[in-house]
Amino acid sequence: MSHRGATGSHEHDGDGAGIMTSMPHDFLTKAFHTLGINAPMEHGHYAVGNVFMSTDSNERQQAQKRFEATVHDAGLTVAGWRRAPVFSECLGPVSAGGEPWVMQPLVVCSGAWVGDVEMHRMLFLIKKRIRPVVGYLCSLDTKTLVYKGLFCPWQLFEYYADLKDYTYSTHFALVHSRFSTNTFPSWERAQPFSLCAHNGEINTLRGNKNWMRAREGLLKSDLFEDDLQSVFPIIDESGSDSAAFNNVLELLTASQAFSLPEALMVMVPEAWQNDAHMSAAKRSFYEWASCIMEPWDGPALFAFSDGRYCGAQLDRNGLRPCRYYITRDAQMICASEVGVVNVAPEKVVQRGRLIPGRMLLVDTQLGIVVDDELMKENIAGMRPFSQWIEQQQIRLEHFESTSDDILIDDIPLSADCRMAAFGYSAEQLDMILGPMALHGKEPLGSMGNDAVLACLDTRVVRLPYEYMRQLFAQVTNPPIDPIREKLIMSLRCHVGPERNLLQISEHQAHRLSLDSPLLTLPQLAAIRRMAATKYPSWTTKTIDITFDAALGIDGYVAALDRACAESTEAVEDGCRVIVLSDRLVDDKRAAVSALLALGAVHHHLVAQRQRARVALMVETGEARETHHFCVLLGYGADAICPYMAYEVLAKLHRENVLQDHSIGELVARFQHAVDDGVRKVMSKMGISTLQSYKGAQIFEALGVAAGVVDRCFRGTASRIGGTDMRGFAMAALVRHHRAYGHHVLGDEGEYAWRAGGQHHVNMPQTISSLQDAVRRQNADAWRQYTDAAERAMEQSTLRGRLELHGGQAIDVSEVEPWTAIVRRFCTGAMSYGSISMEAHAALGVAMNRLGGKSNSGEGGEDAGRSQPLANGDCARSAIKQVASGRFGVTSRYLADADELQIKMAQGAKPGEGGELLGTKVSAAIARTRHTTPGVTLVSPPPHHDIYSIEDLKQLIFDLKSANPRARVSVKLVSESGVGVVAAGVAKALADHILVAGHDGGTGAARWTGIKYAGLPWELGLAETHQTLVLNALRGRVVLQADGQLKTARDVAVAALLGAEEFGFATAPLVALGCVYLRRCHQNSCAVGVATQDPVLRSKFAGLPEHVVHFFQYLAEDLRVLMAALGFRTVAEMVGRSEHLRERAGATPVGIDLSALLRPAHSMRPGAATRFERAQDHGIKQRMDARLVPQLLQALQTGKRMDVSTDVHNTDRAVGTLLSYHVSCTKGAEGLAEGSVRLRLRGSAGQSLGAFLAPGIAIDLEGDANDYVGKGLSGGRLAVYPQRASSDVDNNVIDLDGAATSNNVIVGNVCLFGATSGEAFICGLAAERFAVRNSGALAVVEGVGDHGCEYMTGGRVVVLGNVGRNFAAGMSGGIAYVLASNLHKMCNVESVGLVAVQGGEEARWLRRTVERHAELTGSIKARNVIERFDELLPKFTKVYPHEYRRVLEAEAEKEKETETQAEIILPPALADTVTSLVDIEDAMVDDSQLAKRVQRLDKLRGFAKYRRRTDAYRPAHARTKDWQEISARQTKAQLQVQASRCIDCGIPFCQSSSDGCPLGNVVPKWNDLVFRDRWHDAFLRLMATNNFPEFTGRVCPAPCEGACVAGISEKPVAIKAIEAAIIDHAWEMGWMQPRPPPLRTGRSVAVVGSGPAGLAAAEQLNSAGHLVTVYEREDRIGGLLIYGIPNMKLDKQLVARRVDKMRDEGIVFVTGAHIGATGRPAADLLQSADAVLLATGATWPRDLAIPGRQLEGIHYAMDFLTTSTKRLLDGQPGALSAEGCRVVVIGGGDTGNDCIGTAVRQGARSVVNFELMPKPPTERAVDNPWPQYPRTFRIDYGHEEVVAHWGNDPRQYCISTKRFIGSSSSGGDSNSGRVTGIETVRVEWTKGDSGWTMQEVAGSEEVFEADLVFLAMGFLGPENAVLDELCVERMPRSNVKTAEGSYATSVPRVFAAGDCRRGQSLVVWAINEGRQAAREVDQMLQRECGQQMAVGFSNLPVSGGVLCLEHFEPILEAEVEVKV
Repeated sequence: MSHRGATGSHEHDGDGAGIMTSMPHDFLTKAFHTLGINAPMEHGHYAVGNVFMSTDSNERQQAQKRFEATVHDAGLTVAGWRRAPVFSECLGPVSAGGEPWVMQPLVVCSGAWVGDVEMHRMLFLIKKRIRPVVGYLCSLDTKTLVYKGLFCPWQLFEYYADLKDYTYSTHFALVHSRFSTNTFPSWERAQPFSLCAHNGEINTLRGNKNWMRAREGLLKSDLFEDDLQSVFPIIDESGSDSAAFNNVLELLTASQAFSLPEALMVMVPEAWQNDAHMSAAKRSFYEWASCIMEPWDGPALFAFSDGRYCGAQLDRNGLRPCRYYITRDAQMICASEVGVVNVAPEKVVQRGRLIPGRMLLVDTQLGIVVDDELMKENIAGMRPFSQWIEQQQIRLEHFESTSDDILIDDIPLSADCRMAAFGYSAEQLDMILGPMALHGKEPLGSMGNDAVLACLDTRVVRLPYEYMRQLFAQVTNPPIDPIREKLIMSLRCHVGPERNLLQISEHQAHRLSLDSPLLTLPQLAAIRRMAATKYPSWTTKTIDITFDAALGIDGYVAALDRACAESTEAVEDGCRVIVLSDRLVDDKRAAVSALLALGAVHHHLVAQRQRARVALMVETGEARETHHFCVLLGYGADAICPYMAYEVLAKLHRENVLQDHSIGELVARFQHAVDDGVRKVMSKMGISTLQSYKGAQIFEALGVAAGVVDRCFRGTASRIGGTDMRGFAMAALVRHHRAYGHHVLGDEGEYAWRAGGQHHVNMPQTISSLQDAVRRQNADAWRQYTDAAERAMEQSTLRGRLELHGGQAIDVSEVEPWTAIVRRFCTGAMSYGSISMEAHAALGVAMNRLGGKSNSGEGGEDAGRSQPLANGDCARSAIKQVASGRFGVTSRYLADADELQIKMAQGAKPGEGGELLGTKVSAAIARTRHTTPGVTLVSPPPHHDIYSIEDLKQLIFDLKSANPRARVSVKLVSESGVGVVAAGVAKALADHILVAGHDGGTGAARWTGIKYAGLPWELGLAETHQTLVLNALRGRVVLQADGQLKTARDVAVAALLGAEEFGFATAPLVALGCVYLRRCHQNSCAVGVATQDPVLRSKFAGLPEHVVHFFQYLAEDLRVLMAALGFRTVAEMVGRSEHLRERAGATPVGIDLSALLRPAHSMRPGAATRFERAQDHGIKQRMDARLVPQLLQALQTGKRMDVSTDVHNTDRAVGTLLSYHVSCTKGAEGLAEGSVRLRLRGSAGQSLGAFLAPGIAIDLEGDANDYVGKGLSGGRLAVYPQRASSDVDNNVIDLDGAATSNNVIVGNVCLFGATSGEAFICGLAAERFAVRNSGALAVVEGVGDHGCEYMTGGRVVVLGNVGRNFAAGMSGGIAYVLASNLHKMCNVESVGLVAVQGGEEARWLRRTVERHAELTGSIKARNVIERFDELLPKFTKVYPHEYRRVLEAEAEKEKETETQAEIILPPALADTVTSLVDIEDAMVDDSQLAKRVQRLDKLRGFAKYRRRTDAYRPAHARTKDWQEISARQTKAQLQVQASRCIDCGIPFCQSSSDGCPLGNVVPKWNDLVFRDRWHDAFLRLMATNNFPEFTGRVCPAPCEGACVAGISEKPVAIKAIEAAIIDHAWEMGWMQPRPPPLRTGRSVAVVGSGPAGLAAAEQLNSAGHLVTVYEREDRIGGLLIYGIPNMKLDKQLVARRVDKMRDEGIVFVTGAHIGATGRPAADLLQSADAVLLATGATWPRDLAIPGRQLEGIHYAMDFLTTSTKRLLDGQPGALSAEGCRVVVIGGGDTGNDCIGTAVRQGARSVVNFELMPKPPTERAVDNPWPQYPRTFRIDYGHEEVVAHWGNDPRQYCISTKRFIGSSSSGGDSNSGRVTGIETVRVEWTKGDSGWTMQEVAGSEEVFEADLVFLAMGFLGPENAVLDELCVERMPRSNVKTAEGSYATSVPRVFAAGDCRRGQSLVVWAINEGRQAAREVDQMLQRECGQQMAVGFSNLPVSGGVLCLEHFEPILEAEVEVKV
C-alpha cells in the first residue's frame, strides 16, 4: 500500500502510518513481567496504551507523575511503565526531529474488578483529562492497542519491535497510511486513533465543532454525572478532522448511549432524504438522528474497532474505494485495494465492495459478518422512531397560513429608500434578482470577476458579505455535482431547541422541520404565532438590530452588544425561536448588518453553550443574492426571510417589469433559484446536507480585522487583517445617510465596468491601448496601456499595493534577452469550443513562435493542429489539459504534449463544472471532443478519478506513463490552505504546480461562483512557495502563477513571490481582438473570439503577430525592472520577496501584507527555493517499462507481441506506457487488431489499460482495482475471474435480473472518459462505471451507483442490476440493460427508457453478448445467448432525449437529401441571403412592425439588423424653414435599433477617453427601450445626463464612434434613442419640477449659462443649495441659444428646460456681464459661499492675413448669434447671407452650422475651406477603434448645398493667403468690402516628427466671396472676470486647476467647462458642470458640518455613481460620525 501514501523531502519521511490491534495479552504479560511489574493482568481487566512523551528525562518524569495522579483521581492505579522498544535509525530527518519518547503505562483497578462499563468510564475520563498535562495518548483501552508514528508504512514494523515479537497475537489489525493534504503531518496526527481510522475529509469540521461546543450545555449522563463537565471541550481543537470525529465517537460510545454501529449511523448517515426505496423504519431512524446531530459530511471511509466490532463505514456518495474478500477459513480482508494481501484464488468465497452509505461490520465475538440492511433495520426497530417523528416533529404545514400575499406600500421602487439603505443596485435587479425570479435559477456570467476587492474599494460602500470568500474542494476531496447527483443532497433541516444528546428519547424529535432555509413572509409570521396556536411552548423573541443613526458608530457597536444580551435573556426565558430583524429601518434608524449581528449572536450563544437551546432566524432586507444566503447559513442562521427581496419582486410586478408571472410564482421561482444556488455552493466543498453546512463557516474573510473575526466569525481565516467594526459601522451609516438624505438607487458597475463605478482591472483604455500597441507596434500606445493597467492594478488588487525596491542596479544589457524570458510564458486553458478555432489556433501559433506554451483547454485538440503549416508555423498546443470532462483525452492527445495539466479547479469558478450548449457543439467540435454535434456537453464538478490525494497521485502516474517526456502539472486555485494542498501535490510527484487567482476568465459560470469563490493569486502563491520551501519540496516542482497578469510589473511581483512561470489568458485574447463583451456563454461574440457562429467567426481579425508583440513588449519591460533590481535572470528573482514592500499610504487601514512578503529562504535556510531537480516517477521500474523493448522490436519487425505474466496491485497503469509508444509511432490509428496481447493473472493495480491504444489487448484473469480502462483509446480489455476461484459460480444468477452477481471484479470509475475501444467485464463493476464514456463499447454484468453518468457516446450493455442514479446527465450513446431494478434506479431526467427493437439492433446486441462470452467465458452471457429471444423483451434501451433528437433529425435530413434535388438560389436572391435585415422594410404600419419587434433577436441584433438613425427631412423642404432637420423614428423602430446594442461587459460608449464623458449607461437604457420600459429608460438616462434633449440633437456622438458594434458592423444609433427617450418623457409629463425638499442655506453663484453652467446649477440646486446663474446675454442658454442654430436645436426646448429649472428654485439673471460692464466679480465672491465660473471658451481664433480688415469678414459665432436673434426677436439682423457668395473657413460643427444657416438665408453660393486633407471613407491605420472616427461624412449643411448647387461645398488641402477687397472706385483694395479670397493648395506628408505641410506650386486660385465666416475654433475664455478675481491661468489661457479638481487658485472659486478644459463637446461641458458641482458641494457640506466622511457628497461622479472617494482617512482618524 506504500504507493497510496506519501513521502516528504526525504524518502524515510512519511506522512504517518499506524496499526490498531486487539490487546496482545500474552505479549504484554510477558513484557511487563520481564520488567518486574507483577501486577495482576487478567485478560480484559487492565488497560495499556502508547503515550508520546518528551525526550527530556526531567519533563518526562514530571509528566509520568501527573499521569499517575490523574489515573489515581479517576479511581485506578498505574502499576508500572514500560518504554516501547524502537528503532530510531529507520526514521527520516523530519520524523526524527519530532520523535517522542514512547511509553506504555499499565493501568489496573485499585482494588477489585469494577466491570467493563465502569472501567471504560474511568478510562474515558482519564483520556480526556490527560491531554493538557502529559503528552499525546495514542490509546488507553482494555481491548485495543494503537501503535503509530510519522512513518512510511514499511517503517511501522521496523520502528516498533513489539510488532515483530512472535508472541504478539491479535484477532484483527487495522492499518492506516496517511497522505496529508489538509494539515501538516505530525506524530500525533498519524492514525488510527482510539476507535477509528479515516481516509477522507470532514468538510464540515468547523460547524461540527461549533455545534458540539454548543451542545455541551445540554449534555447530561447518568454514567458520568458531575464528572462530565471535566471532559469539556469534547473536541480537542489541536487535532485533525479525523481526531475530532474520534473524540465525538468516543463520547457517544463511552456514555453507553450508543453502540459503536449506532453512533456511526448517527454521525455518518446514509443519503436517506431522497431515497424512495428505503424502509419507513430506517428512514424514521435517520430522521430522528438528524434531530440530534448534523452529519459529519465529506468523502470518507471510516475503519473502526472497539475490540469486538470491527468494520468500515463509507460516506453517502461512495467517494472512497473499499474492497474486501471473505475466505473459506473465515477471514475478511478489507482494504482500499484488492491484492494487498496474497490470497489463493481457491480460498476466496466472496469478492465484494462497500456500497455508498453502507457499513461493513464483523462481530468478532459471534464470529459473523453482520448484514448491513438487517443490522440497521434491527437498530431502527429498537425504538418507535416512526411514532416519535409523527408525534413530535413540527412541520410548517401544520400551522402555516396558505396566503402568499406580500403587502407593499405605495412608494415606487425607484423612490424606496430602504433599497439604498440595504445596498441594492439597479444592476442587481437587472442581472440577478429579476432573472432569478423569472427563470428560477441564478443567471450566467462570463470572463470572470476583475472588480476591485471589497477590502480595497474606496469608491463604493460594500456589504460585509462581499468580504467573505467561499472555500471549495480541490485535491483533498471532490466537489459534488448538485444537479446530476442531487439525490444525495438535502436542504432539509430541523431547527429549534435540541435535547440531551446522551439520553435517547422521543423529545429529541420535537423540533421544527424546514424543507428550505428560505422562509416566505407568511411562513415567518406563522412561526411567530406558534405559541398562540398549537405549540404554546414555542415562544418567539424578535430582536431589533437597528439603532438610532444619530448615535453614529457607537450606536452600531452598542446595537450588537444589545442583540447578544437580549439573545441570552431570551434563551434563559425559554424562548425557542429568536428572530434577528432589521424591519424597523427608517429615516431615523439604521441597521446593523444582519451578517454581523447573526455572527455575533451565534458565537455569543455558542460560547455560553446555549446555542443548541434555540432556533436563530434572520429577517433582513440585506439578503438577495445566493452568496448572501450562503454566508448567513454558514455562520449559523437556521432560516432566513429576505422580506425586502420579496417586496422588490412584488413592486417589479406592480410596475410591469415582471408582469408575465404572478407574485406568488415570482417568489417561488426566486426561492427555487436560491435553494439551487445554496446546493451549488455546498457542493463546491463536497458537502451534501444543509444541516452540515449550517454553521460550518466554509469561508475565508478577505480584508476583515481580527476583532471582527473574533466576535462574529470566530475560527475563520483572515490573513491580511482589514476593516474593523468601526469601518463596517461607517459603511452602514453612509448607506443610510445617502438613502434617506438623497435617495439614488446605486448602479456602481459591480458586475461589469461602468464609468465612475467600481474599479476594474480591465477598462476601455487598457483594451484599446493594448490592441493599438500590438497591431501597429505603437510604443506610445503600449506605454499608455501599461500606465492604465498598472493604475487599475493599484486600485483593484493586492499586488497593486506593493512596490519593487532594493537591489544594486545593473545595465539592462546584462539581463537575459527577451527571447529567453518569453519561454516562461503560457497562455491560459481556453478550450476549443469556448473560443473559436481561429482564436485558439492563433494562440498556438504565437506561443510556438515564441517558444512558450499554449494550452488546449479541456476541449481536446484536433490532431491536424500538430502538422506544420505552409509557412513553417505550428498551431499545436504544447500544454494538453486533462479536466473533469475528459473531452478528447486519448492516448495520442496525451502523447503529443510537452506538458499535461490536470485542472483541479478553475479560477473563475472553483469547485464547479461547466456546460457547452448543444448550439455551440459544431461538427468539428464534436469530432474533437468525441461526441455528437448539437448535443449539450457537461463538465462535471469533480474529476471522477480524483476523490482524494491518493487518486491524484495515481492520475499523475497515469499521465506520466501516457507521456514520460511531458511534465505533469496540477492546476490549483488560491484559497486558505492551498500551500498544504500543494505540498501534498508535490509529494504526489507533480512536476509543475499552477496557482491561479480567483479573477481568471471563464466561458460561462453562475455569478455567485465568479464573484465570491477563490482568492487572489498573491495570497495563494506566497503561501504555496513558503510551504513548499518549509517542507523542502520546492526544488522538486516548477511553480506558476495565473490570474489577470497584464504587465511586466505583475510578472515581477509573481516571480518575487515564488513563481517561475507565468500564465496569461485574457490579455492575449484582448491582443487578438477580445473587447470583454462578457457574452462568451451566449455564442454571440461580436469580434469572433468566443463564438462558434460561422458569421461571427468571420469577423475575427486577430493575428499570431499580435500575441507575439504583446509578449515581446512585456518581456522587454520586465528586463528593465530586472535591471533596476539587479537581477540578470528570472531564475534569480524567484522567491526574493525582500524586494517587495507595501507602498506607503497605498494599503487601506488595517490591511497587513507582511505575511506575503516574508522571504521563504529565511524560513528554512539551505532549502531549495526554486526548481532544481526532476521528480522520480519510478516509471522505469514498472511492468510496462520491462515490456517496452519487446514492443519496440515488434513495431520494427511487424510481428505480433503476446505476453503472459502475473500481475499485482503494485503494477499500475499496465498498458499505458506501451500505448504511448504506439501513439508516438502510429498516431491515433494505432496498430492492427491483435498486434499486442497481454495475458495477465492476479490482482491488477489501479488504471489497468488506461488510455489503451488501438491494437493492444489485455486479458486479465483475476480482478482489478479502480479506473480500469480509464480513457480507453481503441484498445481492448477483458477481465474475468481466475478459473480456480470458488466465487466463479456466483455469475450463474437469475436471468430475469432478480439477483446480482456478488463477484465484484473491477473497482470504481472504470472506463472514465473512454473514447473508443472495447471492455468486457465478467462480473460486477463498482460505482461510476462508464462515466463520460464517449465512444467505447462495454459489456458488464452489473454496476454500482451512478453508472453511465455524463455519457456522451459509445454503447454499454449491462447484464445485471444497476445502482442508484443510473444514466444521470447522460446526453449521448446508448445503454442496453437487462435488470429488474432499472426503472427505480435510473435517473430519467435526460433519458428515455424504451424497448429494444428487433432487426439489426437485436442482432448487434446478440453479437456483442456472444463476443463477451467468447472473451471472458461468462456463464451468464452464455445463458443469455441461449435464451436470447426470450430475454430480448426484458432488455431496456436507455436512450438520451437530446441524442435521440439529433439522430432522428440527421436521419430525416438524409432522407430529404435523397428525395429532393439540390435547391439553387437565383443570383439576385442569393446575394441577399446573408445581408443585414432591415426589419422595417415592407412594413405597412407600425402595428405590424410592433409584432415583428416581439420576435427580435437581441443577442445578434447588431449583426442582423441595419443601423437606422433619425433621418433628415428632404433637403429642399427643410431649407425653407428653421424647424429641426431630423424626423424622429417610431417607438417600434427604436426598439429595433435598441436590439442592436450588445450590452457589453465593458461599454466603451461610456468611456471618458473615447466615448461619452458623462458615462451615460447606454446599454442599460437601450435594453429598457428594447423591452418597452420607457420610464425606466428615462430614469437611467437622467441619472447621468442633465440635458439629453440637447445632447441627443447636437452632440457628434463619440459614444457611437466607440460602440463595439462598430468594430465589424455599423454602430448603434445611440443618439437617436437618447433623444427619443427624453422627448417621450416630456410628452408623458415625467419632466416635472422637483424642488429640493431641504435647503442648506448655502449659496452659489454660477457665471455663465451654457451647458456647463446649467448642469452645475441643476446639480447644486438638487443638493439643496441656493443657486443664481448670471448670463451676459439677454437669454439664458449660452451656446445652446446663440451658438447652435434653431434647425439643430429648437430654442423652445432650451426655454422649456430653463423654465423647469426656474420652477425648481434656480434664479437666473440675464444681461449680467460679470467683471466687465456688469456686476463686479468681487461682489459675487463676497455675497455667495462659492462662485463657479462657466464662461466658456468664447475668444475666437482669428486669421491674421492681408485683407483681414475688410468688411464682410466675420467670426462664425457672430453670424450664428445674429441669425438666432433675428429668428427669435422677429427683427431683421444686420448680418445676412441673402444673395451673397459665402465662404466658410474652417470645418467642424460650427462651420457646418454656418453653411446650413447661409443656405436658409438665401445665399447665392457656399464654399467651405478646410486646411486638412479629405478624411478617408474608412478608419485610417492611425485612427483605430474606439477613437472617434476621423472619416469622411456628409452633414446636413453639406447635403443641403449639394441639393441646391449640385456639389459638395468643401475644398480640402487649401490655405487662405489673402482677402481681396474692392474700394468704392472699384478694383482690388485692402479696404472696403471683401470680394474674393486668394488661396493655394497644400500637401501633407508624415515623417518621424509628425505631419508637415507644403504649398503646391502653381495651384494658386481666387474664390469670389461676399461674406467670409471664420470658424476656426476658440482660443480660450474672455479675461475680464478672471483678471478681476486674479484667477491663475494656463499658458493657453484656460483657467488653471489641479488635476482632477475644479478649484481655482482663488479660495471658493471654481471653474468648469470650456473655460477650464478648452473648446470641447457639449457632453464634456455638461460633465464638467456636474463634477464641478460635486466638488463645490463637498466643500459646502464640510463647511456646514453635514459630511459623513472626507469627500462625501450626494452628487454623483461621471456615470451617475455615488462614490465615497476618501473613506479611509475618516476610519484612520476615528472621527465621531453622527447623522
